[in-house]
Amino acid sequence: MKKLIGLLPLSFILYACPFESNVPLQARPAEPVDSSLLGYWYGIVKDGSDFFGIEALDIKKESDSIYSIVRYGKAVKGDIILPDTSYFTGYTSYIGDQRYMNIVSSVLIVNTRGKKKPPEVITQTVYYLAAFNTQHDTLNMQTLSENFSPVKKIFRSPDDLKQTVITLKEQNKNIYDDLYSLSYRKIQKPIPLKPF
Repeated sequence: MKKLIGLLPLSFILYACPFESNVPLQARPAEPVDSSLLGYWYGIVKDGSDFFGIEALDIKKESDSIYSIVRYGKAVKGDIILPDTSYFTGYTSYIGDQRYMNIVSSVLIVNTRGKKKPPEVITQTVYYLAAFNTQHDTLNMQTLSENFSPVKKIFRSPDDLKQTVITLKEQNKNIYDDLYSLSYRKIQKPIPLKPF
């Protein structure tokens, strides 16, 4: 089976992979949209090597409990410039006092079925999970690391995933991806330049 990832942020690909879940932390959106999260957020990514990237999140209200998230990015690795735009929806949930964003995306799975049959393409919903907080005009995000739970990779329910996060945090385990820990500043959305 060959897996193609669609709508996945470029910075996730260039760094380590974040935790990709078949279930969210909360089955359905329940928290109302927080108006302080709405707007255009700008950040710069640097991993200590020759890689750096510019990234922006355009967060809008899609419904009473769901956010529309467009991620604009441009990464530079040596002499290569890699533009990237990704589209997501998301909703918040809590574990204790900590807010998490359940980021909803899609993955295309391509199953090859021999030489004479065309490949089978399946779209699967996946979730990325990020702890976040806001302070004035700053948004801090930390994604769950791909290896946050070395024992259990497939979760059967949101409660199962949530309990694992609670247990690991109680054990003072670092469950976040250290490389993908970003701060964004809220700025006015840039107006595109008109072509000559």
